[in-house]
Formats: sequence, structure tokens, C-alpha cells
Amino acid sequence: MSHSTPAASIGTPRLAFPALILGNIVLAFGPVLVRLTDVGPTAAAFWRLAIALPFLLLLARKELTQARLSAGEWGLMGLAGLFFAGDLASWHLGILHTKVANATVFGNISALLLPLWGIVVLRQTPGKWQKIAIALAAVGTLVLMGGSYETSPRYLKGDLLCLFAGFLYTFYFLLLQGARRKLGSWSVLTVATVAATLPTLAFAMALGEKIMPTDWTWVIVLALSSQLVGQGLMVYAMGWFSPLILGLSLLLQPVVAALIGWILFGETVTPTDLMGAVAIAIALILVRLPVKA
Repeated sequence: MSHSTPAASIGTPRLAFPALILGNIVLAFGPVLVRLTDVGPTAAAFWRLAIALPFLLLLARKELTQARLSAGEWGLMGLAGLFFAGDLASWHLGILHTKVANATVFGNISALLLPLWGIVVLRQTPGKWQKIAIALAAVGTLVLMGGSYETSPRYLKGDLLCLFAGFLYTFYFLLLQGARRKLGSWSVLTVATVAATLPTLAFAMALGEKIMPTDWTWVIVLALSSQLVGQGLMVYAMGWFSPLILGLSLLLQPVVAALIGWILFGETVTPTDLMGAVAIAIALILVRLPVKA
């Protein structure tokens, strides 16, 4: 996997970074949509994949028929899908056993692991502005989550499930980045979704969850927003950026989640929380500056 993470290219499309930002914003609505569905949490993950799959197959059909990949390359995309299935199952279950703030912190451990992978494994040394961005992002995250995060024995199960999900999501990202070097984003996402769909259903059945929804509205919205739009934008963008930029971009999700909680549920957002959000926003600007700056 050490060769699976391309550095950001000088020829990065103009829309790649906006796609990365928008993808994270859309994905931040996922937990709310999961709670609105009337099925089990892992079953919601299954429907997210299953409903989006026909659209993905339609979008990727031409490229997939022309793809010339080795069995190993197809296998790596399938493996990414299995990691994604485990990530969805673990995180959705974890939400039920811990606070939303805790789930957000641990579920986004990729924000730390992806930059570490780039620095330690790929030997991608951050420039001056990137180092400042990492420091600002770390401070912003601690400030944003410090007031709401709570450690407690009763949250241990949920915290561990969300932490495990974050690790799985990191490997999912790294594997798909490698595939994006040879295939378009829709094709990569389609193969991963195909590989993840049945395992996610198996998880839901094994857990005895309610599978069939009574109201299809929210599972359809979840599928079209999180899987088709959110993951579609993320997979498109991941082919153009380093693990550092990808990792820091994931910190947008806790920021947006806090704003969603404030707008929809009246949860308190303090001036300190806003300072943390601003620090993360500045970090995302600085991390895009030239490495030699």
C-alpha cells in the first residue's frame, strides 16, 4: 500500500478541492439521517449502499467494461469495499452506545492517521505552511470537541466501535486512492459499493435488526446524499490530494455536525466552539499553499 497514495498534482482540476469540501459537508448529515430511518443502524447502512448501487452502475457502466486491470487490482478494490462495510457497521452501531460527540471524535480518527501515513510511510515531508496547518487543525479539534467529549465506562463499547470504524475507513481510503490512479471515480466507488453491500446486509441480519423500512423516505435520502453525492465527491477528490490534505479535510465533518446539532436540535455552540471551527477552516486554507512556501 505504500505506493497507493499519490501526492497532489500540479495539474489538479479546479473543482477537486471544492468537491472534497462539499463531500465532507454532505457526509456530515449522515448520522442525522441514520437516526431518522426506521430500520436498524446497520440495516440503514445496507440500504444506503443498495439504493445507490443501480445509479452507480449506470454512471460507471461504460468505463467498467473498458477497464483493463489485473486480478490483484480488482481484488484491492473489493477489499476496500469490505473495509467500508466494516466501517459502516461499526460506526452505526457505535452511535447507539456513545454520545454523538464521542462518535464524531473517534469516527474521524482518519484525520490523524492519513497524514501520519503520508509522513511516516510515504516520506512526504510537510512544508512550513503544512506544519502550521496541522498544528491549527489539532488545536481547533481539541477546542471544538473538548467541551462535549466525555469519557465514561458506559460509553466504552461505543467509543471502541467508532474507533475501530475510523481505522477501517483509513484503509478504505488508502486502497481506493490507489485504484483512482487507473480508474475514474464512479467506477472505483461502484466496485467498492458492490463489495460492501452484501456483507453489510449479513451484519444487519446477524444482529437481528429490522431490515425492511416502513417509511422509505429517509433511507432513500441517506443513499442519494451520503453514498451517491458524499462518497462520490470524496472518491473523485481523493485521486488528486495527499493524505495530509485528505485527512485535514475530514475535520470538516465534526464542525458541520456541531452546526447541524445547533440548527436542528438546539444544541449549544459556544464562542469557544466557533474559535475551534475557525482554526480548522484556516488550516484547510494553509494546507493548500505551496510546500516550498
